[in-house]
Amino acid sequence: MAASASATAGELLRIEPLELRFPFELKKQISCSMQLSNLSDDYIAFKVKTTSPKKYSVRPNTGVVSPRSTCDVLVTMQAQREAPPDMQCKDKFLVQSVVAPAGATVKDITGDMFTKESGNKMEEVKLRVTYVSPPQPPSPVPEESEEGSPSRVSESETGDGSAGGFTKALRERMEPQEKSSEAGALISKLTEEKNSAIQQNHRLRQELDLVRREISKRRGGGFSFIVVIIVALIGILLGYLMKS
Repeated sequence: MAASASATAGELLRIEPLELRFPFELKKQISCSMQLSNLSDDYIAFKVKTTSPKKYSVRPNTGVVSPRSTCDVLVTMQAQREAPPDMQCKDKFLVQSVVAPAGATVKDITGDMFTKESGNKMEEVKLRVTYVSPPQPPSPVPEESEEGSPSRVSESETGDGSAGGFTKALRERMEPQEKSSEAGALISKLTEEKNSAIQQNHRLRQELDLVRREISKRRGGGFSFIVVIIVALIGILLGYLMKS
């Protein structure tokens, strides 16, 4: 199988990509992944090494890829306090792979498997590291058309401007009428309340006059009755004196 620009296909593993691209940002952990594909019918053990082990974390850094399957490896760069000159990185990664016994697991992997003295056929693939600029947030400025004018069509071109002006003029004309109607309704309500208050005041005055008349009548009747009683008492007293 022919190798592409972003991947290599050996007899044991196909590694993609061959360049680990990190969107570099200061004081921030950044991750990048690679995929190991086993195109054979054998179990393939692999081991990932780097020239800067304190700078990068590789998970998993060793493992076994089953026949006709893949394995994803996550590479995390620790937060950096300073940017390298000209954003150039000299770090390298090395992926080693060997044929493992059938049914092998991670526990079966030993360091001796990846040495020349073991007699195993081993493949080594080098990967380089590149720093790229982080993605920029979208610009708040509206995009322009090819002629350089805003892509948004003006209201005057679409005719919406005249319709909007007509609506505005109609609204301005109707607002005074609405306010006048509200004022007329308020005046009518106040007038009715005033007339009602006048009628109630007149009614109270009439009732007050009736009360005064009743009081006067009662006072007049009471005085005559007292005079009658006094005259009767005087008559009785005179009769008693005359008898005596």
